[in-house]
Amino acid sequence: MTSVRYKIIEFFIIFIIVPVSFALDYSPFVKLGIGAFGFAYVIYVLLKVEKEKFKMAPNLNWGRFWKSSAIKLLIIAVLTFLFVWKSNDKALFYVVLNKPKLWVFILFVYTFLSVYPQELIYRTFYFKRYNTIIKDKRLLLFLNTIVFALAHLFFKNTLVLILTFLGGILFAVTYQKTKSTLLVSIEHALYGCWLFTVGMGEMLGFPT
Repeated sequence: MTSVRYKIIEFFIIFIIVPVSFALDYSPFVKLGIGAFGFAYVIYVLLKVEKEKFKMAPNLNWGRFWKSSAIKLLIIAVLTFLFVWKSNDKALFYVVLNKPKLWVFILFVYTFLSVYPQELIYRTFYFKRYNTIIKDKRLLLFLNTIVFALAHLFFKNTLVLILTFLGGILFAVTYQKTKSTLLVSIEHALYGCWLFTVGMGEMLGFPT
């Protein structure tokens, strides 16, 4: 499980073959089974093979992290607000204004059952496994953004792929700097929750 050949095959199965297959039409129960097995495999490798300790970046400057995240969130908020306002103003803040209980519920479920598992796979697992075979950090980061966008191929929406590619850049940079699953999950949750709140939830697969 530690050889270069094994890791290359593993990479193509987890980050290429499985995501592409999810864009095909077959039983959602089979897809759920594949996803559950894949996630269990990732956790096993992280804990038993890579001996991951899930440190919380103890030397991090929390003030700088929150300031940086707030600035990026502000930029994202302005751009996405204008986008929804121009493209479908009826969707603007629709859920939070009309279904506040659903809004709170979805934010909770999304943060803990979607964001954190995604970051375990696409940041913690990815960088832990492949930084030894892809020495160029820029190439490692760029490839990460590609496969992260590819994971959302099943939406069959070009805008979603663009957004997840751009988001992938932000998340990959944060993880490379902090080596913290928690911090990159916080950042991911902030931006994702905002997109749902502002009115882009239906496009991104949130129930509205």
